[in-house]
Amino acid sequence: MGNYDEDTAFLGQKGQFFIILFFLLNTIYISTGFHSLYIVFVGASPLHHCLVVAGNLSEVWMNASIPKETVKGKLQPSQCQRYILETVRNLSAEGYLPQDVNLTDIKQEKCVDGWTYSTDIYHSTIVSEWDLVCDNEWKVPFASSTLYMGYLLGSLVSGQLSDRFGRKKVLFISLAAEALLILAQSFSNTWLIFCILYFFVGAFQISLYITAFVLGTEVLSKSLRVLFTTLGVFLHYCIGYMVLPWIAFAIRDWRCLLRVLSGLTVVYIPLWWLVPESPRWLLAQGRVMESEAIVKRAAKTNNVEAPDVIFKESEVKEETGKESGNYSALHILKSGNIRKTTLMCLMLWMAINMGYFGLSLNTSNLSGDPFLNCFLSALTEVPAYIVSTFLLKSCPRRPLLSAFLGIGGGFLLLIQLIPESLHTLALALEMAGKFGFTMSFTVVYIYTAELYPTVLRNLGMGICSSAARIGSITAPYVIFLGTFNKYLPYILMGSITIVLSLSNLFLPETFGKVLPETLEEMQKCKNFLKRENLSLEERQRKRKNSLHQACEQHY
Repeated sequence: MGNYDEDTAFLGQKGQFFIILFFLLNTIYISTGFHSLYIVFVGASPLHHCLVVAGNLSEVWMNASIPKETVKGKLQPSQCQRYILETVRNLSAEGYLPQDVNLTDIKQEKCVDGWTYSTDIYHSTIVSEWDLVCDNEWKVPFASSTLYMGYLLGSLVSGQLSDRFGRKKVLFISLAAEALLILAQSFSNTWLIFCILYFFVGAFQISLYITAFVLGTEVLSKSLRVLFTTLGVFLHYCIGYMVLPWIAFAIRDWRCLLRVLSGLTVVYIPLWWLVPESPRWLLAQGRVMESEAIVKRAAKTNNVEAPDVIFKESEVKEETGKESGNYSALHILKSGNIRKTTLMCLMLWMAINMGYFGLSLNTSNLSGDPFLNCFLSALTEVPAYIVSTFLLKSCPRRPLLSAFLGIGGGFLLLIQLIPESLHTLALALEMAGKFGFTMSFTVVYIYTAELYPTVLRNLGMGICSSAARIGSITAPYVIFLGTFNKYLPYILMGSITIVLSLSNLFLPETFGKVLPETLEEMQKCKNFLKRENLSLEERQRKRKNSLHQACEQHY
């Protein structure tokens, strides 16, 4: 097949067709911001305590029937224990509280009659509806992790589906399926059904994310392609993420919230007629006429004249026998240098995703307004993406990633030193930590792609992406540790990140170096600390010398 970029160069770089498509694809990413973190509000745990059936108890005894306990430095009614009511009733036969009663002498029992929940912030959540507290508290982080389990499945399957059926079909099927599943989730009558549906929401959501990313890189011009894959995708995701808490603020019932989020997807229906299929994919399938029709429509929109024949039939052949098709995951394990590099990348991806999603999910547990906290958490990502994108153009990857990891982990470790009264300062430190993790998120994508040779790049990125899902699956459980000690999640995430910020220095530098093409070129690492970094001219000269020596030996 001929060079697609050369064959379509007449379209230009910033024509109207590309600009319209750029914004249409980015609007799809706004929906991923809506749908990826609604569990923060749907799965929030309102203030609660044991339900006390009134009987002949006075209001004073109703309040006195619940023991007091210290939670996160504050004295509040116990959430899982109450005094044995039979004893309470016997002591208050006339309906008032005797002054000589010592409450500490009364035995306690579990909340056998259920719980009562505060409706000051949330009118209804899955926690208050299905009593996911106390002995069932573990079900909340499990429900959160099912989304990321779905991510793991979707990231493994979506690429194969879009390669077989086309980018456009998989994109819009994923978008429609995600909306219908969220709508069905709002009618869940049990926690188990909610989790099963949430798993498939995650699978279709990551499929939507990846397929739109691939479609944009294949259809957009080279100049807009770079902007789309950096600031475009991330910033529009942030827009959805920032709008989410205000929708949740207006709709405090979890079922209504899901129905509204699902219904907003209706606005994407017209995009089916506006977003084209990938001409590159059509060419790879041998569908030359359809590919040319899309390119000619793009030329008309850009007000340029297209040649009568854009792609020659003789050049459109399926490329077989390429070196990249002969490699599997076993080749990553065969070489010591590649094996060590992959191990380091896996740990980096897991830690960064654990920290990023952990802090995103933790906003409902912070002091202050949970809706404002979620908005601030999303807002910190905007400058993080902008700053990291510009730094990547001129700074080495290795120290840049270590610095961002150090910022993220360092601020989290400082939180435990902040007094209880300075919760605003603690919130600021957590937002600063989120800023560091977000910048690390941006860098690690590009850095990993530059580390692997062309023949293993897709495979290496796929393995690292799978490791990232493991990190995001564990994130809800890391946050759950805060129920035992509120500083424990920060200490764990901060410590792991600081260690990796130092161990990251053992990876080779890639900035300003020619991307490795073959397995042998990536293996040119010395003691895992030093890589033979050759410029393009040096590498070409070395190859010519090798060829010259081979010719001399032949003759």
